[in-house]
Amino acid sequence: MDNSLRGRTVVVTGGTRGVGAGIARAFAVAGAQVLACARRPPEQPLDGVEFTPLDLRDPPAVRAFFDALPRVDVLVNNAGGTPYRRLADADAERHARVIELNLVTPLTASLAAYEHLKRNRGAVVMIGSVSGSRPSPGSAAYGAAKAGLENLARSMAVEWAPEVRVNTLVVGMVRTELAHLHYGGQDGVDAVSRTVPLGRLAAPSDVGAAAVFLASDAARYISGASLLVHGGGERPAFLDAATANKED
Repeated sequence: MDNSLRGRTVVVTGGTRGVGAGIARAFAVAGAQVLACARRPPEQPLDGVEFTPLDLRDPPAVRAFFDALPRVDVLVNNAGGTPYRRLADADAERHARVIELNLVTPLTASLAAYEHLKRNRGAVVMIGSVSGSRPSPGSAAYGAAKAGLENLARSMAVEWAPEVRVNTLVVGMVRTELAHLHYGGQDGVDAVSRTVPLGRLAAPSDVGAAAVFLASDAARYISGASLLVHGGGERPAFLDAATANKED
């Protein structure tokens, strides 16, 4: 067991399922005291992870949550997400709620945790997305929010240095319990996996391991960085469309 984070307190927003649960488990294995906050509890308790109900879109509640904690060493801003929704199929207010969840709530949580993090020379890990750096049809507001989140993290890293390190994990496609909603059944998952150079979707534990690294002393000189966790990205479509250099 990696005990590099033993004695440290880690807050993982949205840490009850999918990627968030994978992150929370990874920090627990690394020896940290892990607090997961979300609107709903996990379907099954996570070993070594304490759950607190919290609506991250309620700034006074978020401030009260962090004020009540004795210490915070690491904040992982994971809460977020979006349904598939084309721009013209919803009004601006609905898209604005997606931006609020994926951009404003990480800022709210970071500000609420700041004094703890500054006191303990802590770290913030933003969970970004490849959607923030490429076209994201069907989730345009989400992609815009994730682009903003990465920029926010870079500015935060400068403003809060040297006491607090801030980095972003730029996450690609992940196989979670909700993967079928995005990719279809097993055939869809397999087909999408073939577009990834490493040949598979990420597991939540892959993202968790990267988050632990960025929060640990092994990354003590890394701040304002964006770490790609996407299996090599996406195979360029033109390679399959081109007729030159095809193998017989």
